[in-house]
Amino acid sequence: MSEIQRDGSPGGLLRSDLYPFERVTVLLSCALSFVGSSLIICTHVLWPELRSRPRQLLLYLSVADLLSAVSYFYGVLRDFESSSWDCVLQGALSTFSNTSSFFWTVAVALYLYLLIVHSPPESLLCWIHLISWGIPLVITITAVALQKIGYDASYVSVGWCWVSITAKDRLLWMLLTGKVWEMLAYIILPIFYLLIKKHISQAHAALSEYRPILASGSVYQPRVSIADKKLLIIPLIFILLRIWSTVRFFLTLCDSPAVHNPVLVILHGVGNTFQGGANCILFVLCTDVIRGRLLSLLCCCRYSHHAAGYGT
Repeated sequence: MSEIQRDGSPGGLLRSDLYPFERVTVLLSCALSFVGSSLIICTHVLWPELRSRPRQLLLYLSVADLLSAVSYFYGVLRDFESSSWDCVLQGALSTFSNTSSFFWTVAVALYLYLLIVHSPPESLLCWIHLISWGIPLVITITAVALQKIGYDASYVSVGWCWVSITAKDRLLWMLLTGKVWEMLAYIILPIFYLLIKKHISQAHAALSEYRPILASGSVYQPRVSIADKKLLIIPLIFILLRIWSTVRFFLTLCDSPAVHNPVLVILHGVGNTFQGGANCILFVLCTDVIRGRLLSLLCCCRYSHHAAGYGT
């Protein structure tokens, strides 16, 4: 288990120190998530013809995941021992980006559902931006202003700062700054997923029945094919990665020693930091068109480098 010891703060709080292998694993996960999120952003910028509205939402999710990866990396590397100014700054950035990531993940599922069931209104994206950036920003500013963000002794985190362990209403702020939105996402995402899959199945059945009549293909078909792709796996990725932090949260509330189990600590650390990397694997490396273009770009860069070398 992670080492438990009394720190040097005035209150003599118990802190949970990470083992080196736990720290290295989480740092590696942060780095991979940073690279993965950066790749998704770069492919969106480089090839405008591959952009679609659902992938545009994936872009904003990747921005939130990139900010999370940076803030978590600094927190784990820094190994805070008190609520210093950079601890508060790191905790605020990770709170904002992490909560925003929850909202953008739900936004992707919502948009896909509306895409195949109704025609999403043009104003929807503006509302998604307002909610997905605005609510986390208001929560974070309020938490910082009330001095609720700070050193948490790694009890519900994995080396980074979050809600201060000295806050009397700590449970309330742990819920407001992340957990309540995380648990709502566990409920909302599967509902949207099931509704989308049900609608797609009904559409496929209808197309099969009327295929002799609609030989040229239905206008409805593109919507179904767009929705029935890898973006639907985002809810599954989210739940598989995030569930471990929720498990540790409830174990902490129960004052269970299992909260410091190294396997659970690593799963929590990787789960909170690797969504950008997982999305990159799925939407960049496992997408033929984008992977092919990346390989072509790398080959061109390598050829240009060799040509420049021969020219000197």
